[in-house]
Amino acid sequence: MSDATIEHAGVGTASIEQLARELRDCYGTGQTIAPLRTRLPIADIDTAYAIQDFNTEAFLAQGRRLVGRKIGLTSKVVQKQLGVDRPDFGMLFADMAIGEGDPIPVSRVHQPKIEAEVALVLSRDIDTESPTVADLLLATAYVVPALEIVGSRIAQWDIGILDTVADNASSGLFVLGGPARRLDGLDLRNLQMTLRREPDSVTTGSGVVSTGCGAACLGHPLNAAVWLAGEVARRGRPLMAGDVILTGALGPMVPVTAGDTFVAQLSGLGEVTARFV
Repeated sequence: MSDATIEHAGVGTASIEQLARELRDCYGTGQTIAPLRTRLPIADIDTAYAIQDFNTEAFLAQGRRLVGRKIGLTSKVVQKQLGVDRPDFGMLFADMAIGEGDPIPVSRVHQPKIEAEVALVLSRDIDTESPTVADLLLATAYVVPALEIVGSRIAQWDIGILDTVADNASSGLFVLGGPARRLDGLDLRNLQMTLRREPDSVTTGSGVVSTGCGAACLGHPLNAAVWLAGEVARRGRPLMAGDVILTGALGPMVPVTAGDTFVAQLSGLGEVTARFV
């Protein structure tokens, strides 16, 4: 892949490896870079995923452990804003998982924002390229509330679909809450989410900062998971037993500041807390 090149009229040529390295270097420097979309073929989603995959391989070679996927762009409103008609996905590594109650340094995520989601934990592999909801029902061991702390290595969050895909779907960290529940009896479609900033946070405007429901996630969080399972299987890295799936935001994401504490409540499922320092 290192010899692969991307040509864009009026911009010149840049290798996938070079563009991937620009993003990867941000993790060490804390800096951000200019949008990549002007250096990519227009609307070439496969090239953006090639950059993401190059960095995935580099991270795995460094010893990081892949533990799941995150789904982004599940909201029709956000899709319309970015001019796309489908979600995207990124990789979750073990070192991105934060224990509930553990302090989270805001410096670990570039331009951090937070959003509440439904997370699935799988007990079976899903390697078919044409999965169904039934496949996800059989493969899901547990459902838990989750908070994703998203971040962008692209300056000022000036992203389009190609930028965010290349940048591991703007992944940062995630927190799983509880209790862990079986799917039996859960109404994930009509689940109501409330995300609040606690009064002791340093940011003004404590109280409810985001609301949403399960139907906001491609109509149902399992719909998002079905899309993901097929997409990653087609791209040669299928979901495996033990994987975590962050199915997508249930409401608008909210900027994070050091000193903030957020609590998400998901009706019928549970709650999850994240504390930033």
